Amino acid sequence: MNTNATVTDKILIKGLKIFAYHGVNAEEKRDGQIFVVDAALHADLTKPCASDCIQDTVNYAEVAETIRKTVITGKDNLIERVAQRIADTLLEKYPLISRVDISLKKPDAPMLVELEYAGVEISRRKGNP
Repeated sequence: MNTNATVTDKILIKGLKIFAYHGVNAEEKRDGQIFVVDAALHADLTKPCASDCIQDTVNYAEVAETIRKTVITGKDNLIERVAQRIADTLLEKYPLISRVDISLKKPDAPMLVELEYAGVEISRRKGNP
C-alpha cells in the first residue's frame, strides 16, 4: 500500500435515489419521499490500480446497497442525522475507506418556495468525527 500522505484517490457514487421516511413533518414520516445521496469514498487505490482485482478495492455496488439500507432504516427528523448515520456506517464497515464526503438531498422538501432541492453535505474521517 502507498504510504504517501498526498494520495487523493476517491470512489464516487452520484445520484443514488432512495425512497424513505425522514423529516420533521408528520406527512414526511407517513408518506415518505425520494432522497438523493452522493458519496465520495477516500481510499488509497494504489493496490487495486495495479492488481485489477475487486478484492483489493471498495466494491461500489456493495457500498450503494449499504447506503440504501442505512437510509431506509428508521425515521429521523433531520437529514443531518441520516447523513451522519451513512458516514458512520461506511467508515465502520469498509476498512479501506479513510474519509467520506456525503451529500444528502431532498428534492421534494415540503417548503413554500420553488427549489431544486434542500440538502446537507458532511465530511467525516476515521478517528476524527
